[in-house]
Amino acid sequence: MRLSPDEVIIWQHGFLKLNKTIVTTWVLMGVMALGARLVTSRITTGPKVSGWQSLLEIIVSAIKTQIEDIGLHRSERYIGFIGTLFLFIAFSNICAIVPGYEPPTGSLSTTAALALCVFIAVPFFGVSEQGLGGYLKSYFRPTPIMLPFNIISELTRTLALAVRLFGNIMSGTMILAILLTIAPLFFPVMMSVLGLLTGMVQAYIFAILATVYIAAAAQARET
Repeated sequence: MRLSPDEVIIWQHGFLKLNKTIVTTWVLMGVMALGARLVTSRITTGPKVSGWQSLLEIIVSAIKTQIEDIGLHRSERYIGFIGTLFLFIAFSNICAIVPGYEPPTGSLSTTAALALCVFIAVPFFGVSEQGLGGYLKSYFRPTPIMLPFNIISELTRTLALAVRLFGNIMSGTMILAILLTIAPLFFPVMMSVLGLLTGMVQAYIFAILATVYIAAAAQARET
């Protein structure tokens, strides 16, 4: 039983390896980019819109509402990053219904990369909102003695993001593989349906946590 799609090596030359996780990730990004291009190519402002445009508007509005509810009122500044995180994780997990597909989020390397994106985004948005000096001062709040603890917090929450997403996705994949060997039909189908729900929940949780961390760093001053 494979624990991760990293174990499937598609191409190798010396120490250079191309595994299934990398291939699947780039294929997903390509499909999402192409889909976004097709969906947004015929956007109109008239009274009659297509079903795809309606779906797009619903998704965008829902993401903006969630971002604003957390405290980032200028949601248009953050929706590109947070929305992309959510859609990538959700799409990655939804595609698990395809036979032979293994979600890249079942690899610790992928979840670590996503967590690192959040790790970089937090100071980026924090500095953009408060300036470099204002953001650095946040590490000394409420007292200077909190500096090492705040730094440790930045590192540990990044690790927690990666491990949480990896553990939840991998556990579902392993359970499905075990049930497939025991009962080849009924249980795997039920677990696949449950896996779709779990994947969406994990995408939502990851995106919300990323938004919370960014909101804490940015300390948006909109009124």
